[in-house]
Amino acid sequence: MSTSRQSKSRRSSARGRTAAAGRAQSSGLMMREPSSMKPTMRRIEKRISTRPSTRMETFANPKKGRDYEIELEYPEFTCLCPMTGQPDFATIRVTYIPHELCIELKSLRNYLWSFRSKGVFHEAVTNRIADDLIRALAPRWLEVEGEFRVRGGLKTTVRVSHSAMEE
Repeated sequence: MSTSRQSKSRRSSARGRTAAAGRAQSSGLMMREPSSMKPTMRRIEKRISTRPSTRMETFANPKKGRDYEIELEYPEFTCLCPMTGQPDFATIRVTYIPHELCIELKSLRNYLWSFRSKGVFHEAVTNRIADDLIRALAPRWLEVEGEFRVRGGLKTTVRVSHSAMEE
């Protein structure tokens, strides 16, 4: 490109910036020259806000004198097939009537997440989840359902129930 073309190009782009700045100022926005622009955001350290955990947290039942049902659904459950090592995907549903305690939801999610790398049969993992919840909560009534996606042409649903009145 010749020198005269370069200077024309610079002048027209400068006019464009000036015109844009004038429009921005009239609209109440302040335009800065590119050389003075600096990022306003600092680099944020990479953090993992949650990790898989086998510990479940609880809190006091806010309405101890009333029977009410709590229904939870976790559609992103995964574990590994103990025979093939292939992933199994499921929706875990927990329904319970609390007694003294309720489950804290984030800790339940992290607990369910802890099965992601474990080889376990559908029946065993559903019963294990129920046993751990019964131990943590001592609910009046509880049901855990594991609805596992189709694998090998079979869909599996495992349902475990518990009633404090049965004991």
